[in-house]
Amino acid sequence: MLTRSATVAALLAVGVALAPGAALAAPTPTPSPGAVTVTKAGTSYLSATPVAAGQPVRVAASTGEYLYWSFPAEAGEIHEITATVTLAQNRTGRSTWTVEVFDGLRRRQACTAGAQTPTADASARTVGLGCTLRRVRPWAEPWSGDPLPGTYYVRLAVVDVPEADLGLPVDVDLLISTVDDVGTSADDGRLEKALVPPTNAGAVLDAEPAVAPEDDEEDGWNLNLTGWLPEAGSRWIWTTAGGMLAAIAGVVGFALTRRPTTR
Repeated sequence: MLTRSATVAALLAVGVALAPGAALAAPTPTPSPGAVTVTKAGTSYLSATPVAAGQPVRVAASTGEYLYWSFPAEAGEIHEITATVTLAQNRTGRSTWTVEVFDGLRRRQACTAGAQTPTADASARTVGLGCTLRRVRPWAEPWSGDPLPGTYYVRLAVVDVPEADLGLPVDVDLLISTVDDVGTSADDGRLEKALVPPTNAGAVLDAEPAVAPEDDEEDGWNLNLTGWLPEAGSRWIWTTAGGMLAAIAGVVGFALTRRPTTR
């Protein structure tokens, strides 16, 4: 049975752990047994440090640097990236960090889970990031952005930080792991209902529709001469009137400009 002082101490410890900005650390990664820790990172795609799945990474860097790692991905695998950034104590404001994953064609791959862009308060000591990728497909259409087998790149950087905090030292712990069993993938689901509902066919007519009788006045002997004339305001009337006016204007202009003949 806990004493009153022990109970108060336990409640204070819980309150500190749950205080805003106290800690944003991700779950502790589990490296592969006997894996060698990687202690460096690249600064671009070309200089990205290769890392194997289950190989821990611990790098000392500065706030504002872009850190790159690369890892191979095979068809059917689902990769999970977890990172913990230990921040400097003498920071002046909040900072927002991000972890991004790109395939071999430099296309950004979407994350299905994880805190991809968390924000740490000025009093926070650590910030945790995570990204769970989609299942790698054995093939896909050229125009699609589905993940394909090959080399993938992980980029970790700060995207929003006070200018006074740039250059402060940070420690980065990163782990790329392969998820063995996460249930049925969303890409392998089945279609429960048709995307386009079936249309109902029309009714079949048993009898032929009756044809309206023709008007007796419209026969071969009674010609409707008004039907051959253009309607008032039609383009034919305007064209004819314009042509006549143009001809009259041409004759008048020729008469006015014609030189008199001399004998």
